[in-house]
Formats: sequence, structure tokens, C-alpha cells
Amino acid sequence: MRSAWSDTEAADAIERWASAPGSNEDVALRVYTSRLIGAEPALVLHGGGNTSVKTTLPDDLGEPTQVLCVKGSGWDLGGIEPAGLPAVRLDTLARLRALPSLSDEDMVNAARTRLLDASAPNPSVETLLHAFLPQRFIDHSHADAILSLADQADAASIALDVFEGQLAVVPYVMPGFALAKLAAEVFEAHPDCRGLFLQQHGLFTFGDTAKEAYTRHIDAVSKAEAFIDGRRVQIAVPAGRADYAALAPALRGALGQVVLERRSTDAALAFAADPAVASLSQRGPATPDHVIRTKALPLLLDPAEAGDDWPGHVRARAQDFRRRYDAYFEAQVAAKGAARTKLSSDPVVALIPGVGIVAAGATRKAARVAADLYEHTIEVIRGAEAIGRYHALPEADLFDMEYWSLEQAKLGRKASPPLAGQVVLVTGAASGIGAATASAFAAGGAALFLVDRNAAVADVAASLGAEYFVADLTDTSAVDAALRACVEAFGGVDHVVSNAGTAPQAPIDDCPPEVFEGSLAINLTAHQSVAAAATRVLRAQGRGGSLLFNVSKAAFNPGRGFGPYAVAKAGLYALMKQYAIEGADAGIRSNAINADRVRTGLLAAGDVALRAKARGLDVDAYFRSNLLGRSVTAGDVANAFVFLSGAQSTTGCVITVDGGNIAASPR
Repeated sequence: MRSAWSDTEAADAIERWASAPGSNEDVALRVYTSRLIGAEPALVLHGGGNTSVKTTLPDDLGEPTQVLCVKGSGWDLGGIEPAGLPAVRLDTLARLRALPSLSDEDMVNAARTRLLDASAPNPSVETLLHAFLPQRFIDHSHADAILSLADQADAASIALDVFEGQLAVVPYVMPGFALAKLAAEVFEAHPDCRGLFLQQHGLFTFGDTAKEAYTRHIDAVSKAEAFIDGRRVQIAVPAGRADYAALAPALRGALGQVVLERRSTDAALAFAADPAVASLSQRGPATPDHVIRTKALPLLLDPAEAGDDWPGHVRARAQDFRRRYDAYFEAQVAAKGAARTKLSSDPVVALIPGVGIVAAGATRKAARVAADLYEHTIEVIRGAEAIGRYHALPEADLFDMEYWSLEQAKLGRKASPPLAGQVVLVTGAASGIGAATASAFAAGGAALFLVDRNAAVADVAASLGAEYFVADLTDTSAVDAALRACVEAFGGVDHVVSNAGTAPQAPIDDCPPEVFEGSLAINLTAHQSVAAAATRVLRAQGRGGSLLFNVSKAAFNPGRGFGPYAVAKAGLYALMKQYAIEGADAGIRSNAINADRVRTGLLAAGDVALRAKARGLDVDAYFRSNLLGRSVTAGDVANAFVFLSGAQSTTGCVITVDGGNIAASPR
């Protein structure tokens, strides 16, 4: 690993951050090297690691105060700013070391009560470790190469060989007050060391300057990498690939309301197909910090073993995983005599030959975090096996970390959004009702897959953090490709808003065949193609779901000159009811929205003006000409779609969203 330090960038950092509130030149340089560490995934991932600096800042009276500025909870090193390094009064904090013991709650309180700014985030759970060491700048990471050395039964002797005494070895102790005291004692026994090598945990380096601490960190990691690389054996990547889109729905159905994230790198494919995977993967996580995001062990699946019953194979393996997790929980609770509320028994990471890694999460972010961590777990395991034997912590220690209140706090205490883990596909999503519907589902926390023939759908997707697919839905092969892409992106689908359409106009008795057939193609047949493809996925998941159609008032109250549109929409209404009948056995609900006079681009502005004029109204009055006397928005329709997606006891229903139009109300 190469140092990324730049004197020019360091000077720029001072210019940028030294004058920020609660900052100075020391803090600015602390931000700079923290970001250097955070930018390297082989060092830290997703909030991992922490850094600190001991400096002087004014208190609220302007008095110079010795403080420890340490990474705060919720901040990621890669994007940290001065506000992410809360300042803690150092003098009395360091004196806590004299206490014989300190509970986790008291440790957190001790740091908070010493903050210069009471509104600052909670300091790191390893604040006392930073405080009890004397050096000004301290860097901590969970570097892959370091963990490959640390996850060995004889890690201490390996570290002595690799680092030649430059790092002092700290035996594994769970983070907290006890580890902070032990680390200080180890340093005092080796006062010339440049850092600490923590077994099963990671690396601490320190120095009098930001550059010195950072450079020592990179140097230690580089030594570990060189030691491992000289002993690596080339791992062959298997040639076969499984059809993930065919496998994912059953897996997602077995894991619950989650989003799936696949990783098919060469390393992931080789590991999942390795004959030794059942041994290597079941020894535990690379570092106990990972257990809250990946669980201790992955789920192992095998399409070849499953044969023709992949869904049954997945269900059986998932149930066995849950039974083993429950037994682990019950055994640890009994052994420790501790009352704990059991977390979910569901697996988070699955390894599948021909697929690689598949991670599950309530949100796409959570799934990606778990996948990232397991990709690096593979790197740690391979490195460890190159130099010896991968050796993880025993279950008792993993349980302590998994059910540690301070570790759980990293995941946050906010309630999940109502649609978390649900995947919604919206067609005609580039504008109007489709775009508004996508926005409404995004607000509820759903994972979105947007489809439209208009390339502008990319802009809507970008604004909502969604995936998208440009397709002409009158082409059944394009529909199939869109559903496949949705499954590959998220693992499946839960709700499909079949909204795409046009509004062709022509006298019914003089309608050009291409106009009539074109309307049937986009306003009816395309919806059938989408619903059929989606139903196949929903059935494979085995968890129900919903089909939601934009039927329009024309299905019930056709207008003169709108025959091509009204006939297709009437057919769409019948299609919705047919899916309600035939999808019910799988828990698939089918419903529709009957909307009218919504301000969208479906009708050209000139056509809207003519229709208003024919009724003796201006355009605004035309849109308000309903029983409630109010203009109906695309957002009103979107909210109705969201409502129907959660209406578990409703199918074959049409909800009218038109401000009141008795002639168009279903009857």
C-alpha cells in the first residue's frame, strides 16, 4: 500500500478547515489524514476505524483547554469534517484510567459530560483507548492485511516476525474500558513501539504529527501485505455461471422483506465455489465489528445440489440457518445468565457457486454494506490461509459484540420507513403520474426500478436514487429484459405500477387502424406483458405482492373522439380484474386507479384548451370542474397507488381519484 500524503494537499486542508468552528491546524490535519485512511477500502469500510488528535481549543469562556478530538458516532472517515471530531476535555478523561472498572454506560456518559460542545455527536466507543495513550495523533483501522495476520492462533509470534518489534501486541479484549487500560499497559511496556497490533481486531499507530502517524500506519499495512503476497497461491476462477435472475426471487422470498445485492467478482465466484468454503466461511467474521452487519456466518447454497427444486433447497437451508442461530442465541444467553432480546435469525450473506456473494438488507445501502464487508472478509480469509490458518473468535466473544448495546447503537435507533425492503417497479416513470408515483414510493423508503421509453427517465431515477431501464413496452422482449434487470438489481419485485400509456384521439368509426392498434398495444397489451412478467417473479418469491394499473376514467365514462383510448382502457380494467382472480392463490393483489383531469403532459396543452373551451371554461376551471371543485394532482394519484400497495385485504378494486365525477364512478 502506498502513502497518499501530499504536502500540497495537507496545506490545502489547513486552508480549508483550520478556521472552522471547533477546529485549528491540528484538527485540519487530523481531518486530512482521516480522509486518506477512509478513502482506502482495504483499511476501513462504512464507518469503521477511528482517529484522534490531542490539541488545545478554547472552551465557552475562551480559556485554552486541552482536548481530545476523536471520531464521532455516525461519521465515516472518508468524508469526515471537523464537526465529526468532537472535542472532549482531556485532563479528567485520562484520569479515568485510575478507576478499577467502568461500565459501558458510564464510559459513554464520561465522554459526553466532558464534551466542549454538548450538541456534538457521541465520541467513539474507543475514546478512552485514544485518551490513555500519550501520543498526539492516533490512527486505527481494520486493514485487511493486518486482520489476515491478527486472525491466527499464533498471531503474536507472526506480528513479531513481520513488524520486528515496531508494533506491540495486544491480546483480544472486547472494546471498552478494559481494552483501553490493557492497550495503555502494553504501550508502557514497549515505549519505543510505533503502534499496537490488536489480535482479532486491527491496527493502531501513533505519532507526534499527522504525517508520522499516517505514514507509520501505511508502512505497517505494507509490511503485512508483502508478507502475505509472498506466500499466496493463485486461486482459479470457475468457468460456470448460474442464472442469477432465475435464482434470486426464491432466495429473496425465503429471506423476507429485503433488498438483495449481488457481487460476482472473480474473488467472490472463486470463494463461493471453493470446495473448502464450508470450512472457511463457517469459522466466523474477520473482525467482531462486522457481526452486527453480516452476522457471524454466511448461508451456503448450491444450485447443483438443489437440482430441480431450488425454492425448496433455499427454504430448507434458510430454516436450518435460523435454527442454528436460535440455538447459538439460547446457548449464549444461558451460559452468560444474561437477558437479551434476540435479533433476527435470518441470514444476511449467502454464498452461491456460479453467483458469488448475495447480501440482504432492509435498504439497498444496508445490503451493499454487508456485501462490501464480506468481499473484504474473503480477502482476509485468503490472506490468512496463505500464511497459516484463518482463526476467528469463539462464539462467546462474537455474542458479546453482537449484543453489545454500544455496537448496536451504530445501526441507529430510528424506525424503519414503512416501505423499507420493498421493491417497486413503475412504468411510464419519466414524467407526470409515473414520476410522481416514483417519488411517493421513494419517500416511503422503497427501492425503485423505473421504466420508460423516454430516456429522461434517467434524470428521474438519478433524483430518487433509483435504477432505471429504457424500453418500449410494446416489445415483449424489452418487457422481459426490464423485469430481468429489476431482479438483477434488487433480487425481485413487490409492487408493479403499470402506468405507461398514451391518449390517441380519433372518431371511432373513422379511426385509422394503426391508431387503434397502436392504442391497444401501449394501453392494453403492454400492460399484459408487464403484469405477466411481474407475476412470474412474484410467484417465484412466494410472498404475494401487488399489480397496480392506471385505468383512467375513460374506461367508465368514455368521451367523444377518445374511442381508441377508451376501448383500450376498458380492456385494461377487465385485465386488472382477471389478474385479481388468477393471482389470488399466490397472494397477488390486483387493483387500479381511475383518475381524471390530472395536470400532466398526457394531453397536449392545445387539446386541453379546446376541451375546456367546449365546456365554456378556462383551463384552470376545467381542471377544477368536479364535485369537490379542486384540481387533482399527479401526487394525489401517486398517494392512491401507495395506499393500494399496502391494502393487504383489497383486490379487484378501483379507486377513483378525480375530485368527484359521478359519471365515471365504477358501478
